Amino acid sequence: MTADTDRRVVRDAALRVGTLVAGASAVAIAVGVGILVAVLVSGARTEQGGRHPGFGGGGGDRFVVDLDDVLPWVVGLGLAGVIVLGLVGWAAARWSVRPLDEALRRQRAFVSDASHELRTPLTALTSRIQIVQRRLSRGEPGDDPLEQLRRDAQVMDDVLADMLLTAEGTAARGTARVDESVRAAVDVLSALADDAGVALHAKTLATEVVAVPAVTVTRMCTALLDNAIGHSPAGAAVDVSADVEVADVVIRVEDRGAGIGADDLPRIFERFARGAESGRRRGFGLGLALVREAAGRYGGRVEVERTSAAGTVFALHLPRVT
Repeated sequence: MTADTDRRVVRDAALRVGTLVAGASAVAIAVGVGILVAVLVSGARTEQGGRHPGFGGGGGDRFVVDLDDVLPWVVGLGLAGVIVLGLVGWAAARWSVRPLDEALRRQRAFVSDASHELRTPLTALTSRIQIVQRRLSRGEPGDDPLEQLRRDAQVMDDVLADMLLTAEGTAARGTARVDESVRAAVDVLSALADDAGVALHAKTLATEVVAVPAVTVTRMCTALLDNAIGHSPAGAAVDVSADVEVADVVIRVEDRGAGIGADDLPRIFERFARGAESGRRRGFGLGLALVREAAGRYGGRVEVERTSAAGTVFALHLPRVT
């Protein structure tokens, strides 16, 4: 959402609040005056005779209202008016801060999402820097790791640009070859997998093109692979494959962890939902939720295909370009 859009939303909210307060006040005053007039008319009595000073000295009928009868109504209507206008003010205040609440919610979501999405590339970047340092200290060439560092930095730049477009409500357009995007994710996480003692295996990868930008496919695969690595014991393997099924390409990520508990399974794709920690790295329960949101934005979906004590398989369905 742009700054112009934000300003328009605030102006519209202010106009609605002003209209609400003015309209409610007018109705409350009109109703109060109407009730008071009705009370005066119904409680008035006529009296005859006598001169009436100040009106030409003539006599005639007069309408008389007892103050004792009217005063309770005046006081009651005044209190009712105060209560009604107080409720209107409360409703108007809630209405007026709704755009601010939505803006703060979007800001918090963006900060948490960006922090999570950049966390894995940053960790990979740190691991590669350590590799370069070790090689240089042994007098070995560091060209290969430096090239990987450049690619990792580019991945971070692409991820941030994709997230900024998403925050503005603009889904990026583009297509991706599945095998290239999956390999890019494997490359980003290879250093982390080595540190964890987990082997990453890219099996059969379809070369089909999906109707999702390459950076988004890489982001989703990175999140699924990172989750699998985090829940795999040292010495285990994580397999990733991509197959064509009817109108979709299905990317499967299989780990050899302890599986997903029955209590965790229904909420595994919810934000900040966390299962048992692996002890290797603290999770924040955002990765799988972001995968679901990104897949849904392009007409895809992600699901737990199967899970048991022998491991878990996540299946990411993405629409194929035909």
